[in-house]
Formats: sequence, C-alpha cells, structure tokens
Amino acid sequence: MELRKLLKKESSSKILFIVLDGVGDLPFKDGKTPLEYARTPNLDDLAKVSATGAHIPVDYGITPGSGPGHLGIFGYEPTKFEIGRGILEALGLGLEVRDTDVAIRGNFATVRYEGDKPIIIDRRAGRISTEENRRIIANLSKNIRQIEDVEVILCSGREHRFSLIFRFPNKVTPLAERVNDTDPQATNKEPLVPVGANEEAERVAEIARCFIERASELLKEEVRANYVLLRGFSVKPELEPFPQRYGLRSLCIAVYPMYRGLARLLSMDVATFEGESIEDELRSLKTCWHNYDFFFVHIKKTDSFGEDGDFEGKVKVLEEFDKLLPEFLALKPEVLVITGDHSTPCIMKSHSWHPVPVLIRSPYCLGGLSERFTERECFKGELGIFPSYKLLQLILSHAGRLQKYGA
Repeated sequence: MELRKLLKKESSSKILFIVLDGVGDLPFKDGKTPLEYARTPNLDDLAKVSATGAHIPVDYGITPGSGPGHLGIFGYEPTKFEIGRGILEALGLGLEVRDTDVAIRGNFATVRYEGDKPIIIDRRAGRISTEENRRIIANLSKNIRQIEDVEVILCSGREHRFSLIFRFPNKVTPLAERVNDTDPQATNKEPLVPVGANEEAERVAEIARCFIERASELLKEEVRANYVLLRGFSVKPELEPFPQRYGLRSLCIAVYPMYRGLARLLSMDVATFEGESIEDELRSLKTCWHNYDFFFVHIKKTDSFGEDGDFEGKVKVLEEFDKLLPEFLALKPEVLVITGDHSTPCIMKSHSWHPVPVLIRSPYCLGGLSERFTERECFKGELGIFPSYKLLQLILSHAGRLQKYGA
C-alpha cells in the first residue's frame, strides 16, 4: 500500500486548487515572460509569504498533453495512468461512454486543396464560434449516423472542438486506442492518415478514415471549418476515484469540457453554472464553498493565448485573475494552491517541457524566498523543482491530512 494511504487522516481543512492552464512561459517581450511582464500585485504579495517552487509534469524534457498534465498535479503518476484526450472531451460534454466505445477529440480545421490533396491552413478553423460549431455538427450528425456496423455519435464542444464516439457492436479493449492523431501539429502540411498499430486498432482506423472522407465531402462548402482533425483515440480507463484516494469531498469548477471530463473520470463532482468568465467561476465557487473540502478551479485562457502566441492576451488574463485574487482569498481556505498543468510558451505556441511555477499558501510555509509569482522567482523557493505527482502529497501535508510516519 502507498505510504500516503497509510498516513491519511481526516481534517476539516479546505483546499483551494487554482490551475492557470499553461501558465509557465519563456522570455518573449523585453526579455520577460507574461508572468514577469504582467502587473500582478496580489499574486506577488502572496508569493512573498508562500512556499514556492516548480514542478515537472511527466519527466525531464517530456512535453505533456493536458491529460497527463492534470493527472500529475492530482497525484496520479502520468506514465502509469495514460488517458486519451478523446475520453476526457466526451465525458466533459456529458456523453455516456460505454465499454464498446472509442472516444475521439475532434478539431474543425481550414484546408486548401492542391488537386485532391488537403493542406492545413489553420488547425483550429479560426476558432469558429460555438454556435457555428453546433450548426455544422447538426449537419454531420444528420448525414453520418453509422459506418458499417459502427454507430457514429457527434457532439459539439466549444469553438472549433467536438467529440466523436465510434460505438462498436462488441466490447473494445485498450488495444483499440492505438491509432495515431491525424493532426500534424503544424500548418502547410497534409493531415496524417489514421493507421492502427494492431488488428483491433486498425479496425478503428478504418472507420476513422471513412468518417474523415464523408465529413470532408459534407464540409467542402464551408469557408473556415472545411475539414476535421482527429486526436486522442481512447477507451474508458479504470482509475481509483480521487475522493476515495485522498479522502476529500471534491468539486471541479471549469468551463471547458475536457477538464470537466477529467474531473468526472476521477469521480469529482462538477459544478454547473452560467457564464464562462473567471468571475462566473468565482461566483460558483462561493455558492458551493460549504459543501466540499477540495475545489479544483480551472482557468483556460492562459493556455489558449499561449498556443496562439498572443503575449498581450496572456498578460491580460493574468492581470484579470490577479484583480480577483482577493475575493478567492476572502474565502479563507486553509490551503491555497496556484499553479498550471504545464507550460505553454508564447514563443513556441505549444505546450512545453519547462517546469511549471507553483505556490502553496498555508499556515505552515517558510516563505520569504520569492518576491513575485514568476518562473524565475518561484525557482528560488523552498519547494525546489519536483515531479508533479508529488504536489498533492505536499498539499495534504499543508492541510493537516497526513499523519506522522513511524514512531
């Protein structure tokens, strides 16, 4: 049995865990990162009295996806618990996922054609509106209901994203998810052809190839969303529920479906609320504050602007969050954690392997080692640089939820 489980103890302490998705960055403007450039007086004051450091999501030099990034900060070693993005997107949108299903995350994209060859111009179709997405999905759903003996289930996500489920007549195994993504992660390239790594996966890839062909024909008159890219082929995994693993009544507050899906996969409750802003998430948090021990609040736009290379946009979100930080603090959590699931440097326009800054505020911090909540300042802190999956154990200790080890 894991040492943490042996030492687990009950407590009434509350933990507020705020994830600024993709918050870590690299110098971009005037030699500064967005965290260094932003005016964040409240974050900086908090950093001065908190334990600071940085965590490595998967391993040195390994760039994580959002799934592994979040699994790590929730205490599940990412290399032992591989989860495809497709299952997270499907669960986040409230879809039922059965043991006969392969779930896939889809992106609408813009392509130009050179003869019959599609060339990707925009991997996200200009981040079309969610309303436009719904219109297009309705058309695809009406015209692609089944491929051979496989039911096709489509559901709109936010902006350019959608969820796709292939429902097979019989139970699938984890081997079925061994199909490559069709997104080459670059523009001016052809989409990749889905190919299975084994016989079961090749059957899935065959259905995916047919779906892409039929969808492309239906989308060819669209101005922006005229192609589909498929990512994260996955079946539903078995994971120890987060509330049971840590003895925490847990709530997720997130706007984007994938993160809601991850929370559901871990058996967290998921808040429903109106709106999409940080203020809306804060309002939901206040409403639920007395009903849970652990609150996962996910803020997405730091990552979105990083992926777009939008330095000013990322700075703006950080400053917006900073202005609202006093209201989060006013709830008086015994432990406050602020970090990201991975770094998304504007200069790279993608996730990266760089350590992610983290701040833990509790009555039991040394503090006084970092002047600001920035990458370089957090590297000076008492937590050092450590694996992400150790973060939850540190949080439990600060929350008084682990006993002493040994006599």
